[in-house]
Amino acid sequence: MESTMNTPLWTDLPDGIAVHVPVEFSFQENLKYLSRSTNECMLEIRDGKVYKAIQAGQEVVMVEIGPDKSGGLHVRFLEKSGGISSQLREDIAFYIRDWFDLDRDLAPFYETAQSDALLSQTAKSFYGLRIMGIPDLFEAVCWGIIGQQINLAFAYTLKRRFVEAYGSSILYEGEPYWIFPSPQRIAALTAEELKPLGFTARKSEYLIETARLIANGQLNKEQLLRAGSIKEAERMLTSIRGIGPWTANYVLMRCLRFPSAFPIDDVGLHNSVKALLGSERKPTRQELLQLSANWAPWEAYATFYLWRVLY
Repeated sequence: MESTMNTPLWTDLPDGIAVHVPVEFSFQENLKYLSRSTNECMLEIRDGKVYKAIQAGQEVVMVEIGPDKSGGLHVRFLEKSGGISSQLREDIAFYIRDWFDLDRDLAPFYETAQSDALLSQTAKSFYGLRIMGIPDLFEAVCWGIIGQQINLAFAYTLKRRFVEAYGSSILYEGEPYWIFPSPQRIAALTAEELKPLGFTARKSEYLIETARLIANGQLNKEQLLRAGSIKEAERMLTSIRGIGPWTANYVLMRCLRFPSAFPIDDVGLHNSVKALLGSERKPTRQELLQLSANWAPWEAYATFYLWRVLY
């Protein structure tokens, strides 16, 4: 419950927990990011609050997340709050800290951004935005594979079909709240079974093969975090069929939390740079390398903030 510096990370409340946040945090900016698609199936936003089913171990807890009076997060357990053990409360607190990237000191990023032509105004406009993560490795890899070479709207449609076909859910006020499909569930499928959802044969194979690696223990988050360097973690991911540099860096950025992860070939990043420069064409890879020369080691945050320009 406390960091090594004896700073409380969360405290108990009668109906849930209060998750403490750093100074450079804005719930509203993160809420705007989470609201970018009305077709998001893993959470719901109502009246300025996030409603989500969170799996912690074998337990699933339905939560409401909103701002508290001190600027932190009030996480309310919507069912059986009296039956939530101290361990489960801690697990939920750490899930939320990971999801919102609350343990990241962003002061150096903002300092870097001040003198950067692309980032200076962008960082001011979206101050307090965090890289909203995908704590589960299988979900992160799936979302990366699903989004390959299609527009964002169709990616959300495919994800919803996938989750509703093979995920589990809990009911709250008559509405289902979904838990992402387990790798074990997807590992048991054939590519033919995924095709009716709209997946290509190759994407179906990539999803199933990745699920089998994770289900068999051949790929896990801890293994990647112990890789020793971001390049080695990227190499481990790209050795898997269906995971190229873009997908690997997307996972390194949003799940494994490497701040220097850089999906340099991302179309959205190119469109954002084009818009900010007022250019008639997207930057070349070499031009983007030059423009990003001073972003290290914050390429992931630079990319995330530049994506935010587009919506």
